[in-house]
Amino acid sequence: MIDILSAVIIAGLTTGALYALATVGLSLVWGSMGMLNMAHAALLTLGGYVAFTVTTSLGLPVPVGFLAAVLAGALAGGLLYLLVARNLLGHDKANFEASVMIATVGIGIALENAILLTYGGQPLKQPISAAGSFSLAGIGIPYQNMLIVLVVVVMMAIVAFLLGRTRMGRAIRATAQNREAAQLMGVAVNRVYFQVLVLSGALAGICGVMVSSMTQLSPPLGNDPMLKAFIMCVVAGLGNLPGAVAAAFGLAMLEAFVEYVAGARWGFPTLLFVVIAVLIWRPAGLFGRIQIRRM
Repeated sequence: MIDILSAVIIAGLTTGALYALATVGLSLVWGSMGMLNMAHAALLTLGGYVAFTVTTSLGLPVPVGFLAAVLAGALAGGLLYLLVARNLLGHDKANFEASVMIATVGIGIALENAILLTYGGQPLKQPISAAGSFSLAGIGIPYQNMLIVLVVVVMMAIVAFLLGRTRMGRAIRATAQNREAAQLMGVAVNRVYFQVLVLSGALAGICGVMVSSMTQLSPPLGNDPMLKAFIMCVVAGLGNLPGAVAAAFGLAMLEAFVEYVAGARWGFPTLLFVVIAVLIWRPAGLFGRIQIRRM
């Protein structure tokens, strides 16, 4: 019984770490820009395939492949702002949220299909992984699960440092709280938007590598993490980063226990039930406020 319980907890913590990484990137963009980036899933997939290509086709070391995934995600996020978000902000600010959501849906579909045409639809094995496990008090803990949790904790610490201790972070938080006031105080809002999408893209690239290391590479790789991340954002309150991380780990643990008790097919419906309940009883989210204060 202890072995089963520990396995469920380890699975829940690992999944929660992956969800948290995907959720922070999505929530960061929404909190600062009011933009729901529907291409986030494709950026996850892009990161996974870039790491695969660098380590397998080019034969470069694993750390280089990991760094390439980060850079590819950051570059894609920056291009997303320069080519899409900036133009929509300049031409139609009143309908920006709806316009950019539709635009990023199209970009996500196009990028996913480009990956499909390039690599084919067959699943591929991500070479960036850690084999084996070690025993702690008679409980086997896979190295891969430890690696994922460690990477996510490090990334969360880096994001927290950037947002809390740097000038860029202060500008992001100021823009998230009141865009107009930040502009009046001399904050370059357009540069903040660019930085946010670059950071979100980098996190998506890392998440794509971690997710594919647990499953396999395929063109729709990012769709499930993206959907779960959106659920976590809604439950926490859109734009609330600490709440999003807490919701990611809490709901992942709930999903893991429900799947063990009732079967795998009941995990996702349980998350949907939680979302519906939250929307009914706490429309602003568990950690949100009725008067929305982003980030």
